Amino acid sequence: GNKWCAYYSGDSTRRRLDYVVYENDRVNSTVFRCFDSLKVWKVAKPIEQRTLSADVTICSSLWNDMLKAGASPLLILKLSDIYAWTVDFFGLQEGDRFRAIYSQRECEGEVLSIDSVFYAVYTHGEKDYPVILFDQGDGGNIYWNEKGESMRKAFLKAPLHFSRISSGFSYHRRHPITKKVQPHLAVDYAAPKGTPVMAIGDGTVISAGYSGAAGNMVKIRHNSVYTSAYLHLSGYAKGIRAGERVSQGQVIGYVGSTGRSTGPHLDFRVWKNGSPINPLTMESPSVEPIRSENLPALDSLNRHYQQLLQKD
Repeated sequence: GNKWCAYYSGDSTRRRLDYVVYENDRVNSTVFRCFDSLKVWKVAKPIEQRTLSADVTICSSLWNDMLKAGASPLLILKLSDIYAWTVDFFGLQEGDRFRAIYSQRECEGEVLSIDSVFYAVYTHGEKDYPVILFDQGDGGNIYWNEKGESMRKAFLKAPLHFSRISSGFSYHRRHPITKKVQPHLAVDYAAPKGTPVMAIGDGTVISAGYSGAAGNMVKIRHNSVYTSAYLHLSGYAKGIRAGERVSQGQVIGYVGSTGRSTGPHLDFRVWKNGSPINPLTMESPSVEPIRSENLPALDSLNRHYQQLLQKD
């Protein structure tokens, strides 16, 4: 799918191939000189880095509303990573609002990437959820709320990206296959077959294999309190087996329809102290907060960015 161009000299009766340019990506190309002795070299288009702000209110969908606001949808991916432990991106509602100050890389007017989100505020109802970029230089978390609490929690809000909830947690659900009313102590995420499934937190795989109606399943013990399970997988990620340690966000398998299933989806379950709980309402504790000596600097940044957003 990559593009290449050939450059000739001469006229229609006698042409000579002078150069071939192969576009490695949107920035970098390889030039081949084809006359005299062959010569090859790399060229790169100039890249511009810009600091921008965005203000998006949900009317139809975050993707469409982001485009209407003049911001790149790539910003959604960055925000979903930052807010992964706080905001359920499957449950955004009309009127919810995102504001952000960020930097992006551009090449010839095309957005290549969102480099950093310096500050963001998600508003749901009357409540604001600010996030501030502050690097303590220890190689750990760099995003915090206004209180200095880490935006990184013990668990992700969801184990996969870009899907819809096809069935919620219920003690009285009519099963689509058996037609019997029975508990559905899980959340089903409808997604295409092969969609990567991630561990919601660090832990140890306690089982990975076929389990009857559950199909291909991975079960993870996160600590002495919490356990999670991922059902109906089409397959497992490399190295996923009982006894293996996994980290938060690590791909453990792929969405499928194995076992008793009407179509591709992930059946996701969580237990607390051995009892099933609703993953959508599960509260997740923060990891270590910002060091106390950095709180004044964090507060100063928060006030500075608040003023910038008010000006915009």
